[in-house]
Amino acid sequence: MVTDPYWNHNVHHHPAVLAAVPDGCRTALDAGCGDGLLARKLAARSASVTGVDRSPEMIELARGHAGVPGNVAYLEADYLAYGALPERAYDFVSAVAVVHHAPFEEAVTRLARLTAPGGRLVIVGMAANRTPLDWLISACGVPASLLHARRNGGKRGPVGMPMEDVHMSWGEIRRVLHRLLPGCAVRRTLLWRYVMVWDRPRGGGP
Repeated sequence: MVTDPYWNHNVHHHPAVLAAVPDGCRTALDAGCGDGLLARKLAARSASVTGVDRSPEMIELARGHAGVPGNVAYLEADYLAYGALPERAYDFVSAVAVVHHAPFEEAVTRLARLTAPGGRLVIVGMAANRTPLDWLISACGVPASLLHARRNGGKRGPVGMPMEDVHMSWGEIRRVLHRLLPGCAVRRTLLWRYVMVWDRPRGGGP
């Protein structure tokens, strides 16, 4: 079992990602893998795992970890670049705090195309507060965030992890996801994230 060397809001959602991995998963892809923490966890649920990140510093950090399982490979590449990764090749694709670093529709569409027919895509993302209800729900997450941070030694992450502001609202993201990925399930979590799960039809899909 992989233990968490640090805690933050993204790591907090790793259990939701891992729970969504389908039984008998052969190939998994973690897009924007950073230091490779989630990819190492996915190794227990998939026969092979590829972690991809366009940051050479992050890939170096991932490859240099002492506990990298033998069925995990890290690739320095941009998942958005056509030809960098095989399309319709992965039984499971995850992207945690990644899609807001690129044009949203392009990122979601590309991740869907990497997902194999009958495979599953999970996106954990962020959104911007626009309405009074948005702000109210976000405020409710503050006590929970402080409690989790206290229990886990504070909120931390790997040095050098790229940061990007979020511009799309919760409502906008939900509408676009349902349009691009019909049948997807989207839920908002207390710690300022949404979790989207989509099963690609065996006959094709987007």
